Amino acid sequence: MTSKYERIKSDCRARNVVWEDADFPAVQSSVFYYQTPPFTFQWRRITEIADSQNACFVNETENFDVIPGKMGDRWLVSCLGVLHSLRNLFYRVVPADQSLDKANGIFRFRLWWCGEWVEVLVDDRLPTINGRLAFLQPQSSSCYWASLLEKAIAKLHGSYEALKYGTRSDGLSDLLGGVVECIPMKANSTNDMVRPQQLKAHLDTTSIVTCIATTNSSSTIATTHKNTSERLVNGIALNVNYRLCSLDKVETLLGDAVQLVRLKDPLACNAFANNNDYQGDWSAMSSTWERVSIQERDRLFGQLDVGEFWMSFLDFSQTFSSLEVIYLDADTAKDELTLQDRPKRWQMKMFQGQWKRGVTAGGCRNHESFHINPQLLLTIQEKQEIVVALNQHTAVEPKVIGFTMYKLLGVFGSKTVTKISDCLPKEFFKTQVSFLNSDYGNTRHVTCRCQLEVGQYLLMPTTYDPGEESSFTVRILSTASLRLSLLETQTLMLLDPFPELKNEVDAIKIKNVCQYEPVFMQLADENKTINCFELHELLEACLPNDYIKGCANIDICRQVIALQDKAGTGRINFLQFKTFLVNLKSWQGVFKMYTKEKAGILRAERLRDALYDVGFQLSTDIMNCLMQRYIRKDGTLRLSDFASAVLHLTAAFDYFQRKDHNQDNVIEIEMSDWIKCVLRC
Repeated sequence: MTSKYERIKSDCRARNVVWEDADFPAVQSSVFYYQTPPFTFQWRRITEIADSQNACFVNETENFDVIPGKMGDRWLVSCLGVLHSLRNLFYRVVPADQSLDKANGIFRFRLWWCGEWVEVLVDDRLPTINGRLAFLQPQSSSCYWASLLEKAIAKLHGSYEALKYGTRSDGLSDLLGGVVECIPMKANSTNDMVRPQQLKAHLDTTSIVTCIATTNSSSTIATTHKNTSERLVNGIALNVNYRLCSLDKVETLLGDAVQLVRLKDPLACNAFANNNDYQGDWSAMSSTWERVSIQERDRLFGQLDVGEFWMSFLDFSQTFSSLEVIYLDADTAKDELTLQDRPKRWQMKMFQGQWKRGVTAGGCRNHESFHINPQLLLTIQEKQEIVVALNQHTAVEPKVIGFTMYKLLGVFGSKTVTKISDCLPKEFFKTQVSFLNSDYGNTRHVTCRCQLEVGQYLLMPTTYDPGEESSFTVRILSTASLRLSLLETQTLMLLDPFPELKNEVDAIKIKNVCQYEPVFMQLADENKTINCFELHELLEACLPNDYIKGCANIDICRQVIALQDKAGTGRINFLQFKTFLVNLKSWQGVFKMYTKEKAGILRAERLRDALYDVGFQLSTDIMNCLMQRYIRKDGTLRLSDFASAVLHLTAAFDYFQRKDHNQDNVIEIEMSDWIKCVLRC
């Protein structure tokens, strides 16, 4: 089966035209969606910008020389530098079988987006200002892969403007398909100071370790040129992801051992120092090398590749402010030659889900609806360190997200945990203390690394506030085996939500209902029964002028008749009317318990609990169907919506139970019966 890329390219060749991407057109709004810049962009194809004899898509012999241009984003340049240093991963994102002269204006890229690798197609029309590229561009070469890749990322985000709000961690995740964790170099309340042993542990796994220097009040900044990053006086560029390649120890002529780290500058084009490269101790031209033997110097220099240099660990810890570690699972890392000798490989378990208002969007544990969030059961079979990453599938106006973890060993008063398959109830979260709480932020990714003992854990990915909707992906990386599964609520009818009145013994309940008998008899036929229209008129007369009055509508009247009319006459008697009215009063009592802020208005996230008190335990899929049918624009329900939902569920359970002859939760049904059932419910 041919791909969309191949079909478009073949069609363009057949018609001898160059492709124009209708999904990301060459218009002003593709560049700036919200803001209005003080100038107009001109869109030009690469052949109109570059020297046609020298221009190319990718040149393997060229070093990385991408600059942000007038309006490009430096964070993206830094991420592309890391990608470019990983040649095999680079060609996964930037397929090599493309060229400017044979492209017919169409190019393809692969990016990690919303939990999977997606192919993004773009044409080669790029925004320019006064004839020059406005965004990423080559500095001295004529390779335009970075300009086109930036356009593909902008297309996914909706505009070039959206990239202004991007981050390095977002870019590294999208380009490498890994989980990104930011680790402060200095000790704080949640992390110890980074030590060489920790760096070695990271380098033993299929991880890419990068480090970033940021400015502070005591930093001294060197003079920089236009389109280049700011640098410290020792030559280290600010806000650039330097890659940590290895660690080594050198012995001086005096017998001292010095811990060194080998770093790669992704923006450098030469193997050894120039005025813009690292110029501190142990740099290529540093006099510090005079303290070691020629053999040691040659051994360490022999390990250097383009853009690489040595630095003492002491200087390293004082220069860089944080690490950004990209954890790659074994499948993603298998093609990268620089990772093939790593002794440990990350294994990944992934779950993709949704936060849906009233169904699975319960908010953080500060809210009483916390328990309706997706509940993931994590089973650890041996002590290990894991990395948990939560990614929301949105780039524009992201929600505030995070996750909470509970340890299940010994819950419910037992010493061991039995097999768990159903969601844990609301009461569990009222009494249990969380094992782990991530930070919450309005970012696309939230990551946390932790050490887990053998046992079972409950992971709850959430938005901060209830009712916030988004799709999400949870990835868990481990070096040993584990199991990840979604807990689901089994659908059951725990109580009869529509009990019949037993020989008028419920005298207190029906006392007030009997006063409506004269009105009922005025509307009834000779058989003392009424239909849905007469029931509607009766409820209009009987129900008080408060929010219960909303239940006097024709749809609910039809449901009441359908539920109680077993003979198919479309009518009910006075006893059946009393039964409905008594049960409606009971449902109103439950409804009032959950309408705390404003009488008569039920927030969607409380519907599950209200239905549970009536007698229904419902799965996520059924709750989703109910929400689609009953939720209002403001995310709430009224008593009439609640009563209608109870009547629908009662009718559905009643029909199923009458057909479930073997009591095995499986029925056989003919098509005509099925259609009648759907219409009556």
